[in-house]
Amino acid sequence: MSETVTVPEAPTAGKADVILDVDHLQVHFKLRGAGLSRILGREGGIVKAVDDVTIALKRGEVFGLVGESGSGKTTLGRAVLGLVPITGGLIRHQSLDGGAPVDIASLKGKKLRKHRQKLQMVFQDPHAALNPAMTIETQVGHPLVIHGRAKGAELKAKVKSALEHVGLAPAEQFMSKYPSDLSGGQKQRAVIARAIILEPEVLVADEPVSMLDMSVRAKILQLMLDLKQYLQLTYIYITHDLATAKFFCDRVAIMYLGKIVEVGPTAEIFAEPRHPYTQALLKAIPDVDPSKMVPRDLPRGEIPDAARPPRGCSFHPRCPLARAECGWEPRDLKAMVDEHWTRVSVEQFEKEQALVGNLKELNTDKLKVKLEPAHGGSVDELWTMFENIRTENPEEPLWRGVTRMEKVKDGVVIEFAKPAEIALHPVGNADVSCVLY
Repeated sequence: MSETVTVPEAPTAGKADVILDVDHLQVHFKLRGAGLSRILGREGGIVKAVDDVTIALKRGEVFGLVGESGSGKTTLGRAVLGLVPITGGLIRHQSLDGGAPVDIASLKGKKLRKHRQKLQMVFQDPHAALNPAMTIETQVGHPLVIHGRAKGAELKAKVKSALEHVGLAPAEQFMSKYPSDLSGGQKQRAVIARAIILEPEVLVADEPVSMLDMSVRAKILQLMLDLKQYLQLTYIYITHDLATAKFFCDRVAIMYLGKIVEVGPTAEIFAEPRHPYTQALLKAIPDVDPSKMVPRDLPRGEIPDAARPPRGCSFHPRCPLARAECGWEPRDLKAMVDEHWTRVSVEQFEKEQALVGNLKELNTDKLKVKLEPAHGGSVDELWTMFENIRTENPEEPLWRGVTRMEKVKDGVVIEFAKPAEIALHPVGNADVSCVLY
């Protein structure tokens, strides 16, 4: 096997070359409510970890899933292997040995276990992925034993071959060792050897280098590229590290709160990012020059609650380019009022909080709300408060979504624009989910 391999261009063939077809996939998890809620039969909510994701994985390509923690990329990878139950959609695998596509989501028990030989996973933490009480030879050969593929001398020979393919050579020096005898990079090589020993067609690599020292990350990625050529593998590469995705992937999908917001060839995504979230991720890549400041236009706030994702585009509360139709709602206004209170004096905060109460009326997904003054306050005082907040920052994107703010007899009415239907649309060679396109 050669020591260096040029990263190949993404395949350009049509539907016939699709090895894995994920069609409108949904993976939802029910949350358990508090004790009283369960007694009263109230639902604890639903987390849409993967929400209507469609991708077509081509044979021989490296497809990257990129996003912050909680974006759903790992859940999507595990769903492809049948490790988590899906709520809706299909996952079709077109095996290299021909025949009709197999719906992975419909497989159970022995059928799923048998089919999983063709779909393997490399987990993030090699220290946790290996059993400290088993030798490397036993662990790498275990998949062959489980599936009855080899035993005795043949098993030993296959383990030796797999270890040598991942760079643990001579294999005899490693077969009798335990995980504690290996470095982090060697452990990950052993994990990769265990994943490839069944000669799979698709390998899901979940942050395979994030737990390793910087000095060995490039070597592990190069090893995976070498194995891709040698074994004709197709990769799903899960990462939050855009730098490794740029080096390793043919195509990249950017995920945010369970949805793909942009997908396309890696070169195009990095050269011309369209979605504001993709642009923000690229700006957040650290610069090796310590004299350069971190950009100040990074997304504000944190990732929203996955159990109550924002209306419309999930990124709109953090997006500096958000428009009226992006999905603004009353709880966005509540967040803005809370932020306003962090900038005022204690006296002003106490006065305004007494005037509006706890803002529970804003914990709704309705497009129109009416706020009434509390504790004997007047409508004029309430109106003045919101006008002052608006004057503080008239360029705040939320105000673009407010279609009506009116003072009525008993309160202040605030109405928001109806959100647009947002889906992936072709832009150049990529697909983008944004009202800007």
